[in-house]
Amino acid sequence: MDALERAREVAAGWDERLRAGLPSDVEIYDAHTHLGNDIDGMVGDYDELVGGMDRYGIARANMFCLDEPERGPGFRFGNDRTLEFAARAGGRLVPFVRLALEEGPVEEATRCLDLGARGIKLHPRAQKFLPHDDRLAPIFALAAERGVPILIHAGRGLPPIAEGLERLVDANPGTQLILAHAGIADLANLAFRFAGKRGVFFDTSVWSAVDLSCLLRLVPPEQIIYASDYPYGNFPGALLLALRVARAAGYDERQMREMFGGTAARITSGGEPLEPSHVAGAPVLSQPLPHARIHQYLSTARPLLFTGGPDDFEILGLPLNATEEPNGFHREELDQIRELLVAARDLWQVLPEVAETDRSGARRTTGRLLQIADLIAVTSV
Repeated sequence: MDALERAREVAAGWDERLRAGLPSDVEIYDAHTHLGNDIDGMVGDYDELVGGMDRYGIARANMFCLDEPERGPGFRFGNDRTLEFAARAGGRLVPFVRLALEEGPVEEATRCLDLGARGIKLHPRAQKFLPHDDRLAPIFALAAERGVPILIHAGRGLPPIAEGLERLVDANPGTQLILAHAGIADLANLAFRFAGKRGVFFDTSVWSAVDLSCLLRLVPPEQIIYASDYPYGNFPGALLLALRVARAAGYDERQMREMFGGTAARITSGGEPLEPSHVAGAPVLSQPLPHARIHQYLSTARPLLFTGGPDDFEILGLPLNATEEPNGFHREELDQIRELLVAARDLWQVLPEVAETDRSGARRTTGRLLQIADLIAVTSV
């Protein structure tokens, strides 16, 4: 398994670059993690979550249950497990109560907030509702009254949601709303309605550097908070994505510290959010043409890997060849991308030979190498 060892070695080298690039003494706060078992088969494991936080220097994290198959009425069982995990973590995991709108959501939210929950999680795609649903009004009113944030899924699988959310926020002064996954479900409209609006935030738990670059060029830094979406996302990938995109957008050290921890810690402790300043960065994404080609090919390769298929199309050969740019421009970045892609290609080829107990981790390592390569391609200027 030389390919697996080499892939891990390359990934570890990027862990070191990540640590060196983060602001010194930053208190990292992950705004979006899950524990439990989801109906889609994903598992968030307590020891893995806390161990990852230890490894990557994450001080605290907002945590809530997944879409549990055995969740009880109104997610009661899942929420009780969330509260138990939070107590076990001694304050490092900040519990959010997850709600189902058809099963006494206000009562369940009140119960969990009384027991120590510090926020509310809503998932319109999984629980099949939209922001114009009348049942959301008393939930937003309760959150504003209690001074706790609402984190809402704003990623794939939704129609435009900006108008309905704006009505809810405006109708409930004091609302603190976290739009998950960089708001990609309706990014332009959400940014248009909420950029500069104190108390509304976007988390960085998204896989695409292009999406996050777009968000940071539309929304002020005080409204951006770091998040991983564990277990769907991974800490090093999420941290490196936020770091490189924010650096490319021109964030200063204070803005980086707020994004990586200060803002999330402030709002979940009941503090007043900062007044939004000005958008950072230019409204145009500029990249060298070889990097644009690499990004294009990797956008095709990554879904193929995620669906479990082999690289029968030899798709990684195209971005690898693109790294052989003869004119010498951006040679350092192209060499970095090549090293990542060679390690990813070699591991991808032997995935069927990896022990079944290790295969999922090996596939995630392959995906992480492709993600880093794509991130370099997008953020090199």
